Amino acid sequence: MPPKVKFQKEEIVAAAADVAREKGAQAVTARDVAAKLGVSTRPIFTYFDTMDQLKEAVYEYARVLYRSYVERGLGEPIPFLGLWRYYLLFAREEPELYKLLFLTPPSAESRGAIEALRYSQDLARESLMKTYNMDAHSADCYFRDIWIVAFGFATLVVTDDCPYTDEEMLAVGTEISLSICKAYKEIPGLPTGDFDRDALFKELVAEKPAE
Repeated sequence: MPPKVKFQKEEIVAAAADVAREKGAQAVTARDVAAKLGVSTRPIFTYFDTMDQLKEAVYEYARVLYRSYVERGLGEPIPFLGLWRYYLLFAREEPELYKLLFLTPPSAESRGAIEALRYSQDLARESLMKTYNMDAHSADCYFRDIWIVAFGFATLVVTDDCPYTDEEMLAVGTEISLSICKAYKEIPGLPTGDFDRDALFKELVAEKPAE
């Protein structure tokens, strides 16, 4: 009879995720994962034919963990600001897994930032539609615009180059959220691009008559 495998697949993936946290997802090797588990590399290849398969499993591990942060954020009294806060918290607490999801070009092991954006949109859509009384397309556009700003902050966080406090970043998120929501409500056709840009800008920059 073949020897009994000591570790389950989930334990191997968790160990590989820990290696990714320490060295980056692209640096995960069978030897490092085996060392983390205290075994030879043989148990790893009981479940995975190649290291690419294991790295793809680490990506799915990161997605599931990220989803737990999103769900915690959406459970707060103001769902989208909660999501903003937990998105940045994920970047701070899991910088290497954040890089894997959002800062790694599409490959066999990662699907890239745009796929991660769409995944996040799918998670947030229903809450945005309900909270802000938007249709699905408007909610997706709203999320896209806010996410791009949050993505910029998170990138500063994971590169350890963020000069802003959590309070400052949350304040910016509030300003952007309010501005976009107000614009979508007051400018018909804005989410679909069906509006008169020139007329709107002319009105906005026109000098107001002295009272």
